[in-house]
Amino acid sequence: MAEQTHVLFVEDDDVIREATQLALERDGFVVTAMPDGLSGLEAFRSNQPDIALLDVMVPGLDGVSLCRRIRDESTVPVIMLSARADSIDVVLGLEAGADDYVTKPFDGAVLVARIRAVLRRFGHAGGPAGGSAGAGSSGDEGAGRMNGGVLRFGDLEVDTEGMEVRRGGAHVALTPTEMRLLLEFSAAPGTVLSRDKLLERVWDYGWGGDTRVVDVHVQRLRTKIGQDRIETVRGFGYKLKG
Repeated sequence: MAEQTHVLFVEDDDVIREATQLALERDGFVVTAMPDGLSGLEAFRSNQPDIALLDVMVPGLDGVSLCRRIRDESTVPVIMLSARADSIDVVLGLEAGADDYVTKPFDGAVLVARIRAVLRRFGHAGGPAGGSAGAGSSGDEGAGRMNGGVLRFGDLEVDTEGMEVRRGGAHVALTPTEMRLLLEFSAAPGTVLSRDKLLERVWDYGWGGDTRVVDVHVQRLRTKIGQDRIETVRGFGYKLKG
């Protein structure tokens, strides 16, 4: 990495916290490690990290609640750490605004790869993603292009260059992950995109990941742009109505 990335890591297990901090620092990250949610929130506000790693089960302020507090104040990427892949905590964390999750115990190399994948997504959210989405949508039916690279879908406007969304003329606040997801739909309105394809394009998974990540983010996106704007095609995936 050309620049050092600042990671906030909240984990109450001393062994995991210290070992993970050392592993991340060896890979060039600057790490602020905290043992509980309240100190984690204070560190987030004072240090302004580039990404937050939050264990679900931490004392004082649990990871899900901490994620909500962070999301109320910032769009900084958040990765939740959960002890069980099938835990309801995974869904709760994603619904709280987390961008991804990693199951414990985790391999240090896997964690670093996921961190870098999330950071690439966020780095692209304000640059190349907008240009590629705009270029790819030039021939799509149902998408009305306006000046400045704005796509219109009913009362929904997607500015692929300014990375802004408006619904009925009102600004819609999206996280970078939600924006990238909407850009994928906007580039191909009416086309069904499978969950695996969305995992590959939005989450940068080169392998089959957990499709709950997609489902929760689609639901979050629906609450912001309209429940009927993204249609579920049972057994296949989702599509944006033109």
